Amino acid sequence: MITRILILLTALVLGGCQSSKPVEPFPPKPDLPYRAWYVGLGAPDYMEAWVDGVDLIDVNDLMYERVFGGIASTSTPPNNQGDPRGWPERPGPGSSFPMSGIDLPEKITVRWQSLAEPEAYRASIHIPEWVRDEMRTERRVFCRYDNDYVYQYRKFIAIGVAPGGVAKFWLLGTCLEPLEIGRVEGEINPVGPYNGTSNGEFYRPPSPNAQHYIDTHGIPFGSW
Repeated sequence: MITRILILLTALVLGGCQSSKPVEPFPPKPDLPYRAWYVGLGAPDYMEAWVDGVDLIDVNDLMYERVFGGIASTSTPPNNQGDPRGWPERPGPGSSFPMSGIDLPEKITVRWQSLAEPEAYRASIHIPEWVRDEMRTERRVFCRYDNDYVYQYRKFIAIGVAPGGVAKFWLLGTCLEPLEIGRVEGEINPVGPYNGTSNGEFYRPPSPNAQHYIDTHGIPFGSW
């Protein structure tokens, strides 16, 4: 009987000790003024791309693989009415996805298939401290969507991918002026598309409108 009481008391004491200690979350919860920042993907007109994956390392030195991927947002108007040369003055976020639960980035790597060539590339960029400072800073701006002044954050990192292995990175807010983070000339991914898991097969050929532009005008290498 005494033994049973001692066992019960020990269990209660241990249980009380365990419940009194807060469990530290892992990874740590980001200390941001909004729920999530975003990664967006885009490509020049007709230069369609499939993104095999976006990998990132955050400010806590934690690595996240394939946080986003898929078709990069692009435009393929008929009759060669688009213009793939260069980047837009005001790039949009493209196809975007929230980085929920992930702190601000220290390094971003993008792996993609340039369907126009076709070729598989990868490129990485180290994110400067000023970018993270800006992502934490609220700005007052006139927004034509609201027809009024509003407060916003630049919480979108847009990635533009192009033939030849060129990747460009911008920091965006819905109504704020885009800020260029940097341009990277990547390298051919030595393992091929899908990170070497497809026996060299690409996502698909270019769409008919994209192929028509390429057949007519070629690929404007050097314009990105």
